[in-house]
Amino acid sequence: MFSLKENQETWKNWSGIVQSKPSHLAFPASVEDVVSLVKRCKEEGQGIRVVGSGHSFTPVVHTNEVLVSLDHLAGVEKVDAESQTVGVWAGTKLSDLSAALHAQGWAQENLGDIDKQSIAGAISTGTHGTGMKLGSIATQAVEIQVVTAAGEVLTCNRESHPELFRALQVSLGMLGIMVKVTLRVIPATVLTYESKRLSLDECFENLKEFRDHYRNFEFFWFPHTDTVQVKLMKEATNQLPSNRFWRDLNQMVMENALFGALSRVCRTVPSMSKTISRLSAKFVDTGKDVGYTHQLFTTTRLVRFNEMEYSVPTVWMETVVREIHQLVQENGYHVHFPVECRYVKGDDIWLSPAYGRDSAYIAVHMYKGMAHEKYFADVEAIFRRYNGRPHWGKLHTLQADDLTTLYPKIEDFKKIREQLDPNGMFLNDHLKKLFANE
Repeated sequence: MFSLKENQETWKNWSGIVQSKPSHLAFPASVEDVVSLVKRCKEEGQGIRVVGSGHSFTPVVHTNEVLVSLDHLAGVEKVDAESQTVGVWAGTKLSDLSAALHAQGWAQENLGDIDKQSIAGAISTGTHGTGMKLGSIATQAVEIQVVTAAGEVLTCNRESHPELFRALQVSLGMLGIMVKVTLRVIPATVLTYESKRLSLDECFENLKEFRDHYRNFEFFWFPHTDTVQVKLMKEATNQLPSNRFWRDLNQMVMENALFGALSRVCRTVPSMSKTISRLSAKFVDTGKDVGYTHQLFTTTRLVRFNEMEYSVPTVWMETVVREIHQLVQENGYHVHFPVECRYVKGDDIWLSPAYGRDSAYIAVHMYKGMAHEKYFADVEAIFRRYNGRPHWGKLHTLQADDLTTLYPKIEDFKKIREQLDPNGMFLNDHLKKLFANE
């Protein structure tokens, strides 16, 4: 039987806002290990939560029972060129997946701006990039293998278990332990990238063109200013990737070392936040670049923060951002992190924030250790007015009753969860409040 390691250490998520002391840690290295672990925990009545890289800001991983890492269940198989799919073990980090695919001449069609998460964690929480014609990472999954609370290994796709598959794609680990996923991939693709500094009005005047005519588009509004950084990407024509050295150096120096130092100033003297946000807006990078998809999508993030992100129907992007702008003007929050705005294509995944609608995702951030509660609460009220749905890995205050009106398939999800895990092995207190049938 697979062994458990007793634990005396405190576990913390990436930003440190969530902490717990699991009674045991487990590092399974095979499907058989996971099956053995689940059966043992079932016999002993212990709960299980699975951690990827700890990049969720909500208590989705929090547990005082068994915490499972799939870091030893990692690796990427050979791409099937005919079906354009690849098998990936659940603990594989996105950065390692990108490198392995690139070595074979392939890539994921889209990524977010951080690639430290595990593929299972990114899928299960609805992690996404940006692009009006591109879905979240979960939509890239064509098959998922999971170990249920009964210790049964199920392989699900749209043909064999269509309802369970749609429930599994974004499930927060409540339906079992994902052990392997088959992803749809694309041939390695070179993109051109351009960063522009515009006014908020100029951004919105061109919003439809940016959104509809570029493969990837996002923008960042700097609080206490009218300045926006716009990032545009499209497929390159007869262009080769540029040297990464200077871009990577700029990220490390400007976006991490310098911004980190300025952030520490804000934490020590919060009233400096407005000045530093305005300073950041003046020095927005306005360069161009050419690179492979995974090189341009992701950035190194060493400055830690807390985050809240909601999706709203695309039609409300400008309205919501302008209301946040007005809110900041009226209240003068001590915030210097820009507001990040992206687009995601609608899908049919039951718990996806983009379920049934093309979506605008809007995220607010606050530097680690700075008070975020009032700012986030006031912005969340705006999101709620426009039928906003939270990113499951980002901070929010929704309750079970709120989810009923936001997710048309949530009762179907709960029924499947109850069938697969009637004793709540894969729930914690946070998830019980949101998803357990009382």
